[in-house]
Amino acid sequence: MNSTEGLKRLLYNRFLHFSELFEQSVEVELTEFATQARALGLDTFPNNMTSIHVIDCIGSYEPINNTSIADKMNLSKASITKFSNKLLEEGYIKRSQLNDNKKEVYFSLSSKGKHVFKVHQTVHEMIERRFISTLSSFSELELQTTLKFIQIMIDQLNAYTPSETNPEMR
Repeated sequence: MNSTEGLKRLLYNRFLHFSELFEQSVEVELTEFATQARALGLDTFPNNMTSIHVIDCIGSYEPINNTSIADKMNLSKASITKFSNKLLEEGYIKRSQLNDNKKEVYFSLSSKGKHVFKVHQTVHEMIERRFISTLSSFSELELQTTLKFIQIMIDQLNAYTPSETNPEMR
């Protein structure tokens, strides 16, 4: 095996390890969120990151409709409907209609949802600072190469994985 093939196999193995760690990091993010939420006096909050990210999307763009949330989050409208119904039921979001369009439903945050939104922003900023700090040792060329690699992997996963971000595969 030549050195290029060896590097490719090493990259593949490192990628698998990275994928496993990334899955675990989602759990850590939820734990960090829960810790921050409790520290700020929130006793109830959604128990999964997708619900929290729906709250974040609504808080960032309110008032916003189902289709726009789905587009911004790369999820199906059906999924957003499921999450928004649950968030409505739990009191994190409110439903409204604009005066000039009684057919279209828009979402905004309730006061309870605004608290979750603020906690998520705090945790997200902390994770982003940590991520950016990790990249500080990279040169511009290394960053561009890394970005190219990640985009190629995203494109490949979208092409070969049946998911909500790839409607052709459903």
